[in-house]
Amino acid sequence: MLESGKLMDMTVQDFLDELASGSPAPGGGSVSALAGSLAASLVCMVARLSGGELENDDMGRVLGEASALKDSLGRHVDEDTSAFNRVMQAYRMPKVTEDEKADRSEVIQQTLKGAADHPMLVAKECLRVLHLCREVMAVGNPNALSDAGVAAMMAYSGITGAMFNVAINLDAIKDAAYKAQAEDERDRVMSEAAALYEEFRWQMLEKMPHMVEW
Repeated sequence: MLESGKLMDMTVQDFLDELASGSPAPGGGSVSALAGSLAASLVCMVARLSGGELENDDMGRVLGEASALKDSLGRHVDEDTSAFNRVMQAYRMPKVTEDEKADRSEVIQQTLKGAADHPMLVAKECLRVLHLCREVMAVGNPNALSDAGVAAMMAYSGITGAMFNVAINLDAIKDAAYKAQAEDERDRVMSEAAALYEEFRWQMLEKMPHMVEW
């Protein structure tokens, strides 16, 4: 890893090599955030190609929101790894005395909640990117239609990937009320994302009749 310790400061090749290493982090959570940031970047491009920096007010609004999401999701790439590392540090706490065991258990539960909350936030931001994908697909530059399609696929992957990370942390959380609330939020986000992605898919098929169904 680079001296700065930030994944987003790496070259693409260095990031891929770090990802492919035997270290458990960065992992799927960081990749999910990166997928969302890439999707938002493509939305920015399509918005710019559709007059977002000039005469098109709607595309200007999309450009502004997509740019903010690009930056936020980019920060989440590193933040997800930090959340995972905090969980690992909690598991390394001493557990000899009963007090140490109790303290360790409490910190583990707190860090697991943080590790679940973070990908939930990533999923919600990726969902917002998916909404923007639909906008640029519907009224954006038709020559960039395929780019809008790739953006939507990346955004949806970011949502589902982030939810994998929510799920794996919920498995170890003992707080029943917290788990129930998180599961309700997970179901709401995934239901909205699935419906939106299906709508986007059919609209893309109408606009690109030579495209194979996906």
